[in-house]
Amino acid sequence: MLRAKTLAPLPVLVLIALAACSAKPAPAPAETPKATVDQASLAVFAPLPASVPGESGRVTEEAVTLGRMLYYEPRLSKGQAISCNSCHDLAKYGADGQPTSDGHKGQKGDRNSPTVFNAAGQFSQFWDGRAPDVEEQAKGPVLNPVEMAMPAEAPVIAVLESMPEYVDLFRKAFPKEKRPVTFDNMAKAIGAFERKLMTPSRWDALLAGDASALTPEETVGLKAFLETGCQACHNGALLGGTSYQKLGAAKAYPGVTDPGRFKVTKVEGDRSVFKVPSLRNVEKTGPYYHDGKVESLDKAVREMAEFQLGKTLSAQQVKQIVAFLKVLTGRIDRDYIKPPVLPRSTASTPKPDVG
Repeated sequence: MLRAKTLAPLPVLVLIALAACSAKPAPAPAETPKATVDQASLAVFAPLPASVPGESGRVTEEAVTLGRMLYYEPRLSKGQAISCNSCHDLAKYGADGQPTSDGHKGQKGDRNSPTVFNAAGQFSQFWDGRAPDVEEQAKGPVLNPVEMAMPAEAPVIAVLESMPEYVDLFRKAFPKEKRPVTFDNMAKAIGAFERKLMTPSRWDALLAGDASALTPEETVGLKAFLETGCQACHNGALLGGTSYQKLGAAKAYPGVTDPGRFKVTKVEGDRSVFKVPSLRNVEKTGPYYHDGKVESLDKAVREMAEFQLGKTLSAQQVKQIVAFLKVLTGRIDRDYIKPPVLPRSTASTPKPDVG
């Protein structure tokens, strides 16, 4: 009977060498295509200022201190449960993440609450531009029956005057006025606080001359943004907030029922016209559009190209532009927005009215 020959084991090094020869080489990582941006094309933009001065000039620290407290003050609402921060949550980039916000007794508004960060730099306020500045805007929600629902200015003043700490703060913020606790001064103080709610980002570093501020992927996205023509409306320091545009300028947008700016001007050409929103922090402030019905930033980019510019973007182009838009997410000064300790109610402070 023949015996099978026993093969001697191969040395370990030989086995390793054979395995190395048979293994397929790992594919090289895909490189982001190099892109350069013509500096002249950036001339339509501007770096973000540290603050936005009001008509009266410099914003005083006394007004800011008072404005911060009033911004967080729920007793400025009828049910004493809603503050400016309820719908424009500073911890959430100045928005609340809802299509439309919850108001008095759970009522819903008909428009999305835009971010308050950098809003002072916009040429008008609200989606239809009905307020010229953040001071005038601050008055609207307080008296809106769907939002904070105060019935008139007098009950607001009664709340503020019932607390000595507020009376003292108004005197410090408006030292030249005989009766400083007024509805107008309430709005001026809130506006003073909002005028410093600015969020600079790496985008500002690029505009200041730092060519390395953006990654290669982000630079490709910026180039796609420019080549698509987005900067026609989204320009300036805020990449928006400087003009009005019809929703569906190039192609009719389906299902638009909001009259837009027509509600303010009664001019037929202003129907379905809205203020162009700022793209600062757009990654963090969805859902999008005046009605908050678009949840995805990708979808918003694709739709804006189609309906505003008449262009069809590929999935890759959308991805590139979104990568650039994320560069616009800025830095929040957490100390500046820290919720303050509010004065205690007194025996004369009006009680909540939930009716």
